[in-house]
Amino acid sequence: MKFVDEARTKVQAGNGGRGSTSFRREKFVPFGGPDGGDGGNGGSVYLRAKTGINTLADFRIERTYKAQHGEPGSANDCFGRGGADLYVPVPVGTIVRDADTQEVLGDLTRDGQELLVARGGKGGWGNQRFKSSTNRSPRQFGPGLPGEKRALEFELKVIADVGLLGLPNAGKSTLISAVSAARPKIADYPFTTLYPNLGVVDVGEHRSFVMADIPGLIEGAAEGAGLGIRFLRHLQRTGLLLHLIDMLPPDPEADPVKDARAIVKELKKFSPELAAKPRWLVINKRDLLPPKEAEQRARQIVRALRFKGPHFLISAATGEGTRELCGAVMTFLEQDGRPSHARASSPEDAGAAPPGAA
Repeated sequence: MKFVDEARTKVQAGNGGRGSTSFRREKFVPFGGPDGGDGGNGGSVYLRAKTGINTLADFRIERTYKAQHGEPGSANDCFGRGGADLYVPVPVGTIVRDADTQEVLGDLTRDGQELLVARGGKGGWGNQRFKSSTNRSPRQFGPGLPGEKRALEFELKVIADVGLLGLPNAGKSTLISAVSAARPKIADYPFTTLYPNLGVVDVGEHRSFVMADIPGLIEGAAEGAGLGIRFLRHLQRTGLLLHLIDMLPPDPEADPVKDARAIVKELKKFSPELAAKPRWLVINKRDLLPPKEAEQRARQIVRALRFKGPHFLISAATGEGTRELCGAVMTFLEQDGRPSHARASSPEDAGAAPPGAA
C-alpha cells in the first residue's frame, strides 16, 4: 500500500428527525389532545485512532462519510429512533484540521482516542410540546435540525520514541532491521526508504521503545528537495534523534563531516524546536575497517564536528555495538520520563550523556 501522510475528506452528520403532528382519537376520550412525539437526533461523526493503520491511503480519494439521520416521531408520544453514530478509523498520530478555517480540531495520539468532528442535528419537537392553555390543539411541529457538515484535512506524523536521521543509504534501514522485527526494503540506491518504517526494539525485562526509520534527507530538504519536508515533520514527535553517519561512504569524494553538517543545517531551517531535540551521533560501518582504525576514524569525525554529546561506533550490518546503543537509548528514555510517543523534549536535554556512551 502506498504511504500517504496527507489527505482530505468530508464528513456529514445525520439530520434530526421531523416531529409528529398527531391527536389522540380513542373511544370514550373526548379530550384526547396532541400526542405527536419528537423526532430522533441525527448521528454524529467521530474519528477513532486505531493501531495497525499506518497510512492515510484510505482517504486518498476524497469521499463523504455520512452518519444516519434521525427517524421522525409518531403518534402516542413515540419518539423517533436516533441515528447511529459513525466512527471513522484513522492512524494513531493523525492531526485533524478544518479545511476551511485551518483550525486544529484535534491530535489523535493514543489508540482508541476519539474526536467528534460533526455533531448530529437535534430532532424536531412533536406537536404535544406546543400544547398550552391557549393552544390546546397545536398543529405545529419541529422539522429537525440539519447535522453539521465539514471538510477535513488530515496530516499524519508517525509516533516513535526514537527517530533515525541521516543521508540516504547511511544504514538506517539496516539498523532498524537489526534491532527490531521491522523489515524495511534495503538496497544500494538512493531513497530506498520511501515512507517511515516503525520497529519495536526489545531490550529485555519488559523494556522496549519504538524506533522510526525516516527516509533519507539531502541538502535542500527543508525547501522540499528529495523527499523534503514530507518526512522531516515525522521527526517532530520523537524524543531522541539518532544521527547516522557513514564513516566510509561509497563515493570516495564524499565528506562525512560535511554531509553531517548539511543534515543539521536542514533541521535548523525546518524547525528550531526539532534541531534542539536530543541528538546522538551513531557512526556506522565499523566492520569495514580494522578495530583501531575504525575507532580512530570515529574520533576524527566527532572532533571535526565539535560534537559534545553521546556518540557510538556500530556496524548495522553485523550488529556490532547495537546492543550497547539500544541499552543506552532505553536508559535515556526511562530517565527522561519513560518512553512516551508524543512526548516533547526540552533543549536542555540535548547534551545529556547516557551510561555507556562512547
